[in-house]
Amino acid sequence: METITLAGGCFWCLEAVYDELRGVTDVVSGYMGGKTPNPTYKQVCTGTTGHAEVVQLTYDPALISTRQILDVFFTIHDPTTLNRQGADVGTQYRSAIFYHTEAQKQIAEATIAEISASGLWADPIVTEISPADTFYPAEDYHQNYYVNNPYAGYCQVVIAPKVAKFRAKFLAELKK
Repeated sequence: METITLAGGCFWCLEAVYDELRGVTDVVSGYMGGKTPNPTYKQVCTGTTGHAEVVQLTYDPALISTRQILDVFFTIHDPTTLNRQGADVGTQYRSAIFYHTEAQKQIAEATIAEISASGLWADPIVTEISPADTFYPAEDYHQNYYVNNPYAGYCQVVIAPKVAKFRAKFLAELKK
């Protein structure tokens, strides 16, 4: 099993998608990349802790590769907007790959170079690639948020379209 930590806006969006991806065995919403020990959601939302909202994924590399995980990542968020995803604005919503192995770092760099060269995005990719540091799980009410709150406004307007886009593009990669 391997672990990788990703930031691409609100962690609820990433969690909802990766929970459905074949080979991903665990998805935990949380915080990484900041300086405040044991941050709370309220603290992270101020943008002063330096943390990003992240999901920490545990996955089976025999079933899914790091590259496949990153292909999903670059499909479900806009990696060209600095510290922003839609209406969510602040450093806590930045695009970042926190790698846990040197191989993950190399795959992330190669993936970004390939996507940049392809012209998929009109603007430059601003996704940071950083070594994973201390991961702080988010409060319990953030875990499985989309599953537990499917009719909440944010879930309907923001998360559901991302999940639908993911399902359409990666149908063969969904958990059975």
